[in-house]
Amino acid sequence: MKKVVLIVGVILTAAVFLAAQDYKGKARVSGIVTDEQGKPLEGVRIKLFCIKANEGFDMKSDKEGKWVAAWVRGGDWNADFDKIGYEPKKISFNINENRKNPDVMIFLKKVEGLVVTDDIRAQLTKGNELYDQKKFDEALAVYQDIITKFPDVYPVYRSIGNCYFSQEKYDLAEQSYMKVLEKDPKNVQAILSIGNCYTNRGDAAKALEWYGKVDFEKIDDAVVLYNLGTSYYNSGKYEDALKCYLKSVEKQKDFTDGIYQLGLTYTNLQKTAEAIATFESYLKIDADSPRSTQVKAFLEYLRKK
Repeated sequence: MKKVVLIVGVILTAAVFLAAQDYKGKARVSGIVTDEQGKPLEGVRIKLFCIKANEGFDMKSDKEGKWVAAWVRGGDWNADFDKIGYEPKKISFNINENRKNPDVMIFLKKVEGLVVTDDIRAQLTKGNELYDQKKFDEALAVYQDIITKFPDVYPVYRSIGNCYFSQEKYDLAEQSYMKVLEKDPKNVQAILSIGNCYTNRGDAAKALEWYGKVDFEKIDDAVVLYNLGTSYYNSGKYEDALKCYLKSVEKQKDFTDGIYQLGLTYTNLQKTAEAIATFESYLKIDADSPRSTQVKAFLEYLRKK
């Protein structure tokens, strides 16, 4: 999603142009993917993307749900976890080349009532590959063909919505997400995706209305919590934003975007001691990026208060 993370969009874009190397480095990161009951999931596609290098690679989890990425560079990475029959998940995390990185623990929620045949699976794989290549029109054609042939496979409407969302066609994206809700009114991902549509249209009030339809306690995705917190932050609701950012970094302790926004939120709430502690913790993870220079300036200012 391009515009939902409003605060860091410019910074991340700048990082892409500053990158002079590919994703290879000295670090190693690994993780485990399970279902909601803790059973390992084999064959989950993990798409890793290095922000600084503007490139990445794919792998799959083994029979124990494990995956390992070795010889990668440090910095901020995005990761997509995708398996047919399960809701996809997106996260962001930081990789450190100078210390052991914690395991990335992910669970995927099974999509109830979805029967996936080999034909559907092959088409979905093709559509997902086209989507990952940013060939959104071609991916859209594949997803729409699935719906035409197999109208009961309603979760595909979310993939259709994601294509439109990536093309910034938010009205069409919303219509597609609503198709999911017609069959599954409590689908958290579809509800949050509609909220994201309103965020990117600049309608913060309507976005928060949709985000508010989801029980906060049920949201455990660090990036979703971050996006929700940012909507509150941009609306000047700093106490609500604080709650979201705190839970976001609790779920993902090395989430630099979340830590940075948490520091800004404490600053706006005039909680100086907490802001200083948060920005200091940020520099323990990221001490050399352009944003770290901003953090150091914030710390200098706050320590003089």
